[in-house]
Amino acid sequence: MTSTRDWAALVGRILLAGIFVMSGFSKIGGFAGTASYIASKGLPLPEVGAAIAIAVELGAGLMLVAGYKARLAALAIFVFLIPTTFIFHAYWQLPADKQMVDFLAFWKNLAIMGGLLMVYAMGPGRLSVDKG
Repeated sequence: MTSTRDWAALVGRILLAGIFVMSGFSKIGGFAGTASYIASKGLPLPEVGAAIAIAVELGAGLMLVAGYKARLAALAIFVFLIPTTFIFHAYWQLPADKQMVDFLAFWKNLAIMGGLLMVYAMGPGRLSVDKG
């Protein structure tokens, strides 16, 4: 018998992973643009960075939705978000009138990282491939 907690874990995983799955899919179709954006930040090997972003966002995102190796998937996305957040949303480096979008994205990412740590700590719930 499934409990409210099981359903909450399932819906929570879907909502948490949704942003990464959508972002990973969009990066496939916009690969050149993604690589160009990565290059604009001065990072080396932007095509490799774009491929890594797709693999983590799409691969680990889908794993998180399914609850397959969900703790590992949550940890992978968490680690991916550390440099991503500080490199691509460094709002403190922008003029005050240009900070708001990156300010919100930075703090959104930190909140998502908190949710990912909860999945890592508590597991995916019983309504998952891993069942627990």
